[in-house]
Amino acid sequence: MNRKLKNQFNVYLEVGSRRIFAAAVDWPGWCRMGPDEATALQTLFEYGLRYAHVLRSARLGFKPPKDVSAFVVEERLKGNATTDFGAPDLPATSDTQPVHDTELRRLQAILKACWRAFDATVEVARGKVLRTGPRGGGRTLNGVVQHVLGSEVGYLSALGGKTSQMESSEPSSEPIRKAILKTLRASAHGEVAAHGPRGGKRWSPRYFVRGEAWHVLDHMWEIEDRLK
Repeated sequence: MNRKLKNQFNVYLEVGSRRIFAAAVDWPGWCRMGPDEATALQTLFEYGLRYAHVLRSARLGFKPPKDVSAFVVEERLKGNATTDFGAPDLPATSDTQPVHDTELRRLQAILKACWRAFDATVEVARGKVLRTGPRGGGRTLNGVVQHVLGSEVGYLSALGGKTSQMESSEPSSEPIRKAILKTLRASAHGEVAAHGPRGGKRWSPRYFVRGEAWHVLDHMWEIEDRLK
């Protein structure tokens, strides 16, 4: 792993045959894609200000880079069908590292900031029509919200947690997010088995936060862009 220098952002690339994701190692949710490596990194750079706006309430000291040259690629992962479909799917090597209490609080703060930003964007969009694609494609606002919450239920299960919302056709955010924070803490403390009852490997805390933050922000930015 490269030693991190001042104003340097370590990133990893998930390289598919049609899409490449660039993700900041230390800043879950700041992850963008492109058809090639240069475009993915440029798009990640361009979203730096938007990511900074999300984290402003968390006061974690995030400052976006002034140039794409601030990115240092520390790892390249071979993507898969999910990568090419349009979603990051692979854990970085750093996602296997243990999560101590200070880092746990930081990861929780990032998640909470993402949730606050998503909820605020949804409220701004209430009563407005989201722009659709050339063929009329695109979820309604409620469709986006329920998709995000439904995915959170699935992510929570992959982390090793559960909630009464798992059987609901339209889950609500508060119980899901409480269960996420509780399970994330338990997983970080080694209180969740690495494998589920059917033998499947559970997500690590870092990988979970990375996936959850990306999914929430990806759809938040979708809503913002479709309001323009």
